[in-house]
Amino acid sequence: MIGRRTIVAATAGLGLTQIVGYGTLYYSFAILAPAMADEFRMSQEWVFAALSGALFAGSLFAPLAGRWADRFGAGRIMTFGSAAAAAALTLCALAPERVSFILALLAMELASCLVFYSFAFVALVQLGGPHPQRSIVHLTLIAGFASTLFWPITSTLHASLTWREVYFVFAGLNLLLCLPVHAWLMHVTRERDAAKIPQDTSSAPPEAHPTLAPSARKAVFLLMLAGFALEGFVLSAVLIHMVPLTAALGLGAAGLAVSTLFGPAQVASRLVNMLFGGRLPQTHLAVIAAAFLTLGLAVVLATVPWLPGGMLFVVLFGLGSGLTSIVSGTLPLELFGREGYGARLGWVSAARQFTSAFAPFALAFMMARLPVADALSIATAIAASGVFAFIGIAVIRRRSV
Repeated sequence: MIGRRTIVAATAGLGLTQIVGYGTLYYSFAILAPAMADEFRMSQEWVFAALSGALFAGSLFAPLAGRWADRFGAGRIMTFGSAAAAAALTLCALAPERVSFILALLAMELASCLVFYSFAFVALVQLGGPHPQRSIVHLTLIAGFASTLFWPITSTLHASLTWREVYFVFAGLNLLLCLPVHAWLMHVTRERDAAKIPQDTSSAPPEAHPTLAPSARKAVFLLMLAGFALEGFVLSAVLIHMVPLTAALGLGAAGLAVSTLFGPAQVASRLVNMLFGGRLPQTHLAVIAAAFLTLGLAVVLATVPWLPGGMLFVVLFGLGSGLTSIVSGTLPLELFGREGYGARLGWVSAARQFTSAFAPFALAFMMARLPVADALSIATAIAASGVFAFIGIAVIRRRSV
């Protein structure tokens, strides 16, 4: 059995790499995009369109990457992914014109598939500890500070450096901080496999012993993908447009201040779940997460332009987002167990990333042609569909036991 200290060190180390990975490869882009657009003489809309195309390509790549995690080990793939991320950031910083910039952006998104949450979750499961769900919750709590840290870090660096120089710095962070952690995880996992230490399942929690009947597995898997795809659409659409959306709903300049509640609410949901959610089935948690997203949208539709209603919307949306990041890793583990976990998580990532790539443009398209309230009503209906997908999983699971 892998020792508790090793599990703690692995969770903390992966927390660091997730903060750096998401901060350098994802959250920094929105801050640097205006400078990129100016230099390449592109509109910001086209720069974000290039990002969406890269995210779409990443969604197609995710299932294959998940199978690699099962076959070769997540630690080994993440080690390669850190080097690939550094190389992609460097190529982006060196891109002389639009085409090479877009190709480098594509390389960044493909590399991110190898180092983001899905692979970190698989790495924790492959370590073989008795409580991987608990480790996943702890990891998401740490990594939840990525935006909180890297938005100001990126802004501060960009105040004195060009966007290209910022990307050079970020490439160095991936090499100096992330690669050693991932290489250590690869070494630990190899040692464990070489010693042929059997997994101790005698005291393992329910996630190690899935209870789905074989006849129900396909239906549950498809419902799970649908639920996460619907949640991914709503989260991506609303978060990208959060500040202009709150302003358009009548909150005015207060919209920016209200939007800052999202990050703390997201982290708070993970902390509460870590402290009190240990015995809650992940199917129930998935329903709760989707319900928070739906309820948040319903609240803002019912209360605008009332400022407290806007605040409650952002808090509920943050709570739902925080829980969603947890159940995207724990629900497949609880339903299907450890075997083939990487491949299943790859499909979950593909479903979420596929809809996330187009959601901001879909919502912008609707808001340009419909009243904002009508566009949000459609988003609310999509979020509610996610709730019903996860309720369907809970019903099928109860009947199949």
